[in-house]
Amino acid sequence: MTTAPDRIRDIVLLLLEVEESDVTETSLFKDHGADSMRIIEIQAELEREFDIVIEKAEAAHLIHLRGAREVVARATAATTENAR
Repeated sequence: MTTAPDRIRDIVLLLLEVEESDVTETSLFKDHGADSMRIIEIQAELEREFDIVIEKAEAAHLIHLRGAREVVARATAATTENAR
């Protein structure tokens, strides 16, 4: 079974078109060739995969893998909270 952090990593690797060994928790997506459109693609795929909405202010934190995991965690918590 794939965990959420693993799935987030897989999405990022796929969309950045890089190998796992090329990306660290804090290596910047832009250093791997990501422009603003690629970041939007990562955001959209994360939203689809986890059935969440990533607010514009949160999207600014999609700069590295750690940031992506934190953004997904906060958006998931917000979605769960709003469902109550």
